[in-house]
Amino acid sequence: MAFRMNAKWLIGLMLIVLPAGSLWASQWEVLGPDGGDVRSLAYDPQKPDRIYVGTSTGDLFISADSGRNWSRFAHLGLNDDYVLDNVIVSPQDSKAIFVAAWSVDNQQAGDLFRTLDGGKTWEALPAMHGKSIRALAMAHSNAKVLVAGALDGVYRTLDGGNTWQHISAAESQIKNIESIAVDPTNPDAIYAGTWHLPWKTSDGGATWQHINKGMIDDSDVFSIIVDSSSPATVFASACSGIYKSQTGGDSFQKVQGIPFAARRTRVLKQDPGNPAIVYAGTTEGLWKSTDAGKAWRQVTGSEIVVNDVMVDPRDSQRILLATDRGGILASDNGGQSFTASNHGYTHRYVTSIVADSRDPKTIFVGVLNDREWGGMFVSHDGGQHWTQKSEGLGGRDVFSLRQAADGTLIAGTNRGIFLLDTGAGVWRSSNVVINEKSISHTIRRGKKRVTIVRKTVKRSVLNARVEDVQVISNQWVAATSAGLLVSTDEGKSWSGGPVLGKQDMVSVSGDGKLMVAATRMAVLLSSDSGASWTQANLPSYLTIRGVTVTPDAQILIAAREGAYLSSDEGASWQHLLNGLPDKNISSITYDDGGKRLLATSAVTGVVFESKDRGRSWSRGPDGGYPLRRVAVVHGRMLAATPFEGVILQPENESQSAAAGFGGSSN
Repeated sequence: MAFRMNAKWLIGLMLIVLPAGSLWASQWEVLGPDGGDVRSLAYDPQKPDRIYVGTSTGDLFISADSGRNWSRFAHLGLNDDYVLDNVIVSPQDSKAIFVAAWSVDNQQAGDLFRTLDGGKTWEALPAMHGKSIRALAMAHSNAKVLVAGALDGVYRTLDGGNTWQHISAAESQIKNIESIAVDPTNPDAIYAGTWHLPWKTSDGGATWQHINKGMIDDSDVFSIIVDSSSPATVFASACSGIYKSQTGGDSFQKVQGIPFAARRTRVLKQDPGNPAIVYAGTTEGLWKSTDAGKAWRQVTGSEIVVNDVMVDPRDSQRILLATDRGGILASDNGGQSFTASNHGYTHRYVTSIVADSRDPKTIFVGVLNDREWGGMFVSHDGGQHWTQKSEGLGGRDVFSLRQAADGTLIAGTNRGIFLLDTGAGVWRSSNVVINEKSISHTIRRGKKRVTIVRKTVKRSVLNARVEDVQVISNQWVAATSAGLLVSTDEGKSWSGGPVLGKQDMVSVSGDGKLMVAATRMAVLLSSDSGASWTQANLPSYLTIRGVTVTPDAQILIAAREGAYLSSDEGASWQHLLNGLPDKNISSITYDDGGKRLLATSAVTGVVFESKDRGRSWSRGPDGGYPLRRVAVVHGRMLAATPFEGVILQPENESQSAAAGFGGSSN
């Protein structure tokens, strides 16, 4: 797809134009589950009901109803590595929007994006291309003046972004900028917070002053705000706490009232309608001051990590929070209580999809990285509405989901295996490991030698990472970081461990007596249901993501280096290239209903399909997002994405998905 072109090819261009939605938009429906990480919030000053949300994967969302409902607005950047921590809408022209980005993959890189037509097209401003931009501010007194903070210093434009000047170049210590603020009455007065204390210029960057008096040395300055009613009053948040200056930064005093545990204050925001009200978004909840910082009280639970705060300029009671894992939280009573406001906002890392074998409208999904906000979600109406079903998981990540014949759900997590019985509301642990070991020795009884066998039983509790769980014949088999485990009593106990000295398993599959297990670099095979094993002769450079065994004993490997096939139980292997990408294969699934193989890639939304046992492949439907894996549920494909949740193939495309029921995508 176009958005995966080599970034180096673009460096020589003077302008990068990205039509909103044209590269990553798709006709596939994003089903959810709603929620996930949010990095930034911004409203349109001319129409505050219109709110923008920045994410950590280059996606920009929009709400037209004050944050009650959301939809995708644009994707910025060529891949999914851009963190959008700063979004600004011009108060003079709602069609002029600026978004600053920095790359997770290469933290020295980034861009500054601008649209002048309300998001129909976007450009990466040439003068700022490649800069890791961590902060962005617009002068209240002149919307043409913007100041950007990058890792290599402070930049300013006086013409709305057409040209930029490096205004901190003369002062080599001003680097690693994390926060920026502009005096609301004087666009030449600029504050810059760095990874080592703050700086100020009063003359547009001609000279700089190190404003660290009163601050603990070596403080990272995450946020700076200048009081809109009294510009001499400045607040700064740092890793050592919150500081306040009433002398334009000449000296600071540490604000009391927020405990040491919540010292990492990621953002400070002043109520635009009441300057005495200040909010502090911390790594341990939201704090509020109603007396300009003299006293503070915590208004959310400490489990909430707040990345940004937005106060409605027309109604101080309406507050939105951008949070880690919890998505957008909203309050209509000045912060007394918050509820999730994520309808349409989906930013989940989905690992697995299971369609309930008993109810065609029920879908289960597992997610990563969301702790108490994640785990497992269930939909009983085909993905239109979701309910979190994670009680008992203890905030664990779910790497794999599987459904047993009796309807029990089996979850492989980052710490053990858990079961959810049909109709139950709480997951229960399934982590008893029992390994028997026989020790024999020979003794003499009279003239005879007698061999005595003594069995020892070792009991332990599994606390390892469980990457994959499968039901193979009458056994439950789990690929774990402690080896391969097998249960013959429906999870009451497990046995096993390392196989051929290898223990960090990532995938397992099988059919009949043929069983295949994989680490990241090796494939192990058994033709007797796991009683004995051999190692496959494969290239040592492979980075394996998954293995699949088909009903006719085909073995397929999905790897970073492409797809591999064996038709003779691992004796020989073929690198599959006929119509399939030669690298970055994320999964290969056998579709029972369609009697075909389906493959997905980590760098494209295309589903590839083979109807001749993997020898040739054709491009199937394009989901529009990079895919982890795919399942077929009653003729329509459901795909798991790394960041966009679950997506559903449109009905008018479903003819390309043969009618059938593919119960799981693991």
